[in-house]
Amino acid sequence: MAPKKSTIVLNVEQFIHDIEERPAIWNRNFHCNKAFLEQMWDELSSTHKLPSEVYVLDDGAEVDLDLGNYERFLDITLHRDNNITTGKIYKMVIEKERKGDYLGQTVQVVPHITNAIQEWVARVAEKPVKGSSKPQVCIVELGGTIGDIEGMPFVEAFRQFQFRVKRENFCLAHVSLVPLPKATGEPKTKPTQSSVRELRGCGLSPDLIVCRSEKPIGVEVKEKISNFCHVDPDQVICIHDLSSIYHVPLLMEQNGVIEFLNERLKLNIDMSQRTKCLQHWRDLARRTETVRREVNIAIVGKYTKFADSYASVVKAVQHAALAVNRKANLVFIESCLLEHETLQREPSKYHKEWQKLCESNGILVPGGFGPRGMEGKIRACQWARENKRPFLGICLGLQAAVIEFARNVANLKDANSTEINPDTAHPLVIDMPEHHKGQMGGTMRLGKRRTIFADKPSTIRQLYGNPKTVDERHRHRYEVNPEYVPQLESYGMNFVGTDVDQNRMEIIELRDHPYYVATQYHPEYLSRPLKPSPPFLGLILAAEDRLQIYIERGCRLSPRQLSDASSDEDETANGVSHSFAALKLQGSKKCTSTSTCTTTDNQCEPLNSLVNGNINGLNANDHTLDNDNDGACGGSRLD
Repeated sequence: MAPKKSTIVLNVEQFIHDIEERPAIWNRNFHCNKAFLEQMWDELSSTHKLPSEVYVLDDGAEVDLDLGNYERFLDITLHRDNNITTGKIYKMVIEKERKGDYLGQTVQVVPHITNAIQEWVARVAEKPVKGSSKPQVCIVELGGTIGDIEGMPFVEAFRQFQFRVKRENFCLAHVSLVPLPKATGEPKTKPTQSSVRELRGCGLSPDLIVCRSEKPIGVEVKEKISNFCHVDPDQVICIHDLSSIYHVPLLMEQNGVIEFLNERLKLNIDMSQRTKCLQHWRDLARRTETVRREVNIAIVGKYTKFADSYASVVKAVQHAALAVNRKANLVFIESCLLEHETLQREPSKYHKEWQKLCESNGILVPGGFGPRGMEGKIRACQWARENKRPFLGICLGLQAAVIEFARNVANLKDANSTEINPDTAHPLVIDMPEHHKGQMGGTMRLGKRRTIFADKPSTIRQLYGNPKTVDERHRHRYEVNPEYVPQLESYGMNFVGTDVDQNRMEIIELRDHPYYVATQYHPEYLSRPLKPSPPFLGLILAAEDRLQIYIERGCRLSPRQLSDASSDEDETANGVSHSFAALKLQGSKKCTSTSTCTTTDNQCEPLNSLVNGNINGLNANDHTLDNDNDGACGGSRLD
């Protein structure tokens, strides 16, 4: 019998480790090679998506990365009920059966499971996701592939649902891949024809067919799909690979998706507002094409081999870089390779990773769990502190920064986290009182929590717009030991943000450093393409040596600063002359980019709906400015 895939993954990982430790045995007994096994490991890892990022919502729900994309694109706030899973549906049905709601009926997939799915969608579609207004349109993503057994109850539920809500309130868009074999160069429509036929066999007929392809498909291909899939040619939309994801909404608009949805769902949208609605998005897409100067940001993490591990962090860095007209060049560094043990075992890898760290303009240490690679993160924090390199730590990054400072500045040589060393003499980081050891699920501090700024000078507070408080999302089990806070502050580490009870340390800064900031919360979750997160924006500005100018201008970016060229001119800001590399406009072109942080008076404009409609419940008519509780660049604040 063939071994299970999970067993293969574990064995291959151990196998590669054994090969490195005992090369003589490897060379004598095996006829394949290490490169082949590493490739197998990479393929199996990507298949199982081992350490993929967990996205956290305001209410503490840990959900799929797709919900993060919805929130980022539409600048909305989703809830745990926006994430519908098979487990949640079955649990709800079983609980209702235990309470006697079915009066002794035999519980079956049809009608009980399918009815539960429909009731869930109908209930969640009424829930506001921006402000208090009732949504006009709700988009439901039915994931997976048509024909998979896992999704069939949902397919059947929506087959029934289309009759429940009537045709004028139900529109189905089917996404299909149109492969382009390199041998022939001819787009193949058979997969699309087959999937549509399977879908129609389940009782659902698509109104729109969205074709994903490597290159644009021709009119004849669209007509072929139209002919065999029973849709009009105008209802076949091609979304080919683009230089930036921000061009996708614009491509959909060019293909008439807004007009189709407006007519199909009887939305009565005022089409005269369309150009104004998408103008900020057009500026963002144009900026991704014209930006030339790069800023190198090193991400020192533990899961750098996996693309999805730091997805939200990567997006947040890109949002901040684009806001100041820079392209973020991300350099991923495996924290394990920065440790002393690597110097003895693999000196070439050790020096290569340190060279990448030293050549970066800024350093970011993201979150994580467990002891592996912790010492490497601590050494990265030390290097950034001693060499005055802009630094941002998130969650575990804050804990590593505090431990490093305690060891090397406060002379607490054995300082550590109880997660790493439970018997440490100086537990600088301890587990939370509500954390239950041995029980992982649901024992973390999750969701949006309020942080109170201390009444002391603070760079990060100025970046937020000088509020008294800010609300950000958390996901952690360990936190800074408050007993050591006075001692650390006496050596120059400022704890500028705490929780409402002033027991939990939320934000740290260092005195006499260009930018050394760490947060216990995860600011990347609230970063938006048109409203970057303040801690990330500060990192990019500090890496470009423009942070002080930005703050003195009242957190405003001038057209000169938004430009993509540089000179050695001096720029005067707020009456103070600063010698730095001032940025010039190219030729006679005027800067068309709109700053995402234009003022401290809450005037940052939100990202409007892509189709003047809703994704999981966005109000189509809500085009107002941000709520008064929104910060200057992101996060929620209360003055």
